[in-house]
Amino acid sequence: MRHEIIRLGMAHPGDVSELEKLLKAGDIQAQHIKGIIAQTEGDGYARGYSTLAFQVLLESYLGWSHEEIFDRIPMMMIGKTGGLMSPHYTLFVRRDSSSGTAVQVDVTAATVREAMADAGIDRLEDVHCVEIKCPWGVGGNRSKAASALGSGVALQEIDRDRISEEAINGDHDLYSLRTSVSAGGEQTAVRVIVMGNKEGADSPLVVSSGVMRDSFDLSGLYRVFDEMGMPVRPVLAESDRKRVRQVFVNAGADALSHIRGQRHTIHSDALSMHSGIVAKAVAHAVVGGLVGDAAILCSAGSEHQGPRGANLIAVVAEAAAEGGTAG
Repeated sequence: MRHEIIRLGMAHPGDVSELEKLLKAGDIQAQHIKGIIAQTEGDGYARGYSTLAFQVLLESYLGWSHEEIFDRIPMMMIGKTGGLMSPHYTLFVRRDSSSGTAVQVDVTAATVREAMADAGIDRLEDVHCVEIKCPWGVGGNRSKAASALGSGVALQEIDRDRISEEAINGDHDLYSLRTSVSAGGEQTAVRVIVMGNKEGADSPLVVSSGVMRDSFDLSGLYRVFDEMGMPVRPVLAESDRKRVRQVFVNAGADALSHIRGQRHTIHSDALSMHSGIVAKAVAHAVVGGLVGDAAILCSAGSEHQGPRGANLIAVVAEAAAEGGTAG
């Protein structure tokens, strides 16, 4: 663990460009910033503007809402400069690996493998959904990211050698297409449920999975049901709806500030502090409308859980007469 103090200049009360350069270059990690004190000109409104500028910048790196950033990172804006005072801000940095580290990646990978073995699933391609609940710890988003990456390693979707501390919530080219992760302060361990198919299982159920590239991608959603012999024209037939036992959705719309090139306000409007809930609500409405069921499970997570902005879908249903069985 190493503590540092970094001082950066400001051209105006909303200027956080020097910090942005350091973050983009990887010279510091956003999760290592533990406090900010700024000496900025202006009155209370200017101080509030400075705070907002830091919130907007850090939100894109931490995945936290503005309110979470304000609550977790002490930000003190000292205004009304006089004389020869040069506006600047001071970062208090603690470089550590205490919240969601590469160690958690390996722990999760081992746990997913153990769950597969316990279920008797031998082939990685037979795993269609991994649900994980992990500790919130110091940074829940980083903990979720480490768990998602670990599951991806176990499923051989991600090369373990590509995962460093900096890659956790940093390299968004690394993701699992079959993992959904939630974090909670009540958790003290990484808990894993694996769903997959296997020959000879004493179950009438099968599971299938797929990806909606964004929340408008109905064709991606349709493919999951088509693969189960349940065509969508334009919704499921009543007989097929009765076959569905549960649908698991991981919503990632709040990872981006746009959809198909159009700006949305999920991060900036009145409900911005609940962007994950809004993302879940949108995905739930789309999938629930097709299935005709409000009790499907929907979580939100963009931390290495599919491509950014995508929804992950897993459907558990009674097998057709010619289908296999699930484990």
